[in-house]
Amino acid sequence: MIGDWLDIGALAEIPARGARTIAVAGGEEIAVFRTGDDRVFALVNRCPHKHGPLSQGIVHGHAVACPLHNWRISLETGHALGEDKGCTPTIPVRVDAGRVLIARMAALATAMAA
Repeated sequence: MIGDWLDIGALAEIPARGARTIAVAGGEEIAVFRTGDDRVFALVNRCPHKHGPLSQGIVHGHAVACPLHNWRISLETGHALGEDKGCTPTIPVRVDAGRVLIARMAALATAMAA
């Protein structure tokens, strides 16, 4: 842990155009995505439609397609794209010296919301 940030591992551990998940004790699982241009985003791991596991979806640019019904979710905002409506909570994330860090308070908030 680095102050207000939790170190969740090396950027290299997240596949390009893929995701890994972080379990939160008593809370919602977090999906951490790495795009083709090496940007990193974190969302609660559920689609706003039918709660599909977004971490199992396909990453296209800065969006992920839900594996259940193909809803496209913006990795930057968590909002459904196109005609679909809904939002998945985002978690602040950053990369420092090749390590991926998520905001500690936001991660804890998923436990309080569950």
